[in-house]
Amino acid sequence: MRLLNSRSLKIKEFFGDKIPKYAVLSHTWGDEEVSFQDFHNESVRREKGGFKKIEDFCYCAEKDGFEWVWVDTCCIDKTSSAEISEAINSMYRWYQRATACFVYLADVSIADIIDPAPTNSEFQKSLWFTRGWTLQELLAPSQVTFYNSTWDKLGGRHDLSRIISEITNIPERFLANGSFNIHSTTIAERISWVSTRKTSREEDIAYCLLGLLDVQMPLIYGEGTKAFHRLQEEIIRSTHDHTILAWGAGAPSYLQPRSVI
Repeated sequence: MRLLNSRSLKIKEFFGDKIPKYAVLSHTWGDEEVSFQDFHNESVRREKGGFKKIEDFCYCAEKDGFEWVWVDTCCIDKTSSAEISEAINSMYRWYQRATACFVYLADVSIADIIDPAPTNSEFQKSLWFTRGWTLQELLAPSQVTFYNSTWDKLGGRHDLSRIISEITNIPERFLANGSFNIHSTTIAERISWVSTRKTSREEDIAYCLLGLLDVQMPLIYGEGTKAFHRLQEEIIRSTHDHTILAWGAGAPSYLQPRSVI
């Protein structure tokens, strides 16, 4: 995997047991994110609106003792379909292996979280809680800390577990402890947590679940909702948990049961 040096802002590739301790950034994408190609041209990357987010993350991570960080926008070469497929199939594991996850909430300006939080607080309404990809980013790391738009620390997943449970419908016991054990719940329950979330690309609502469901499969962008049907077939082939078939008529269309021969 590629990691970004928090001080020099240089990207370096590591393999196997040579991967050092690192922190990861969890965020929602904006219009001017810095790609892997952009990052190698200093003048280009500095013109992108997303560069300040990376700089600020690196500053906070270095202050917390992290020499290396991982950022999905610039540490994956998205011009390579093979690399994208490998990265998405490895993503849960990368977040799980991270020493810490910094969650940046660009749409939250408050500096303190009140518990119990007001029903329509900025924190509860943050876009971050509505995206498909951020589900695994919330659960996989052992340590998750939330920051507001100016990088003020709001609290950790453990501290905010009751509020986060209310927002996400994920039982508090899965948020208050360390790294989430995927085998402590049924497949149907894990899928239910993504049923109200959205992804920019139709296929990603299936692909964002791969790690949480302990499944690997090739990515085929352009297949639409067939991606979820392939995921369902892979689950039935590779596990004894067939609770995925319990979804009823009220579920979103991509969660509708499909007969598998």
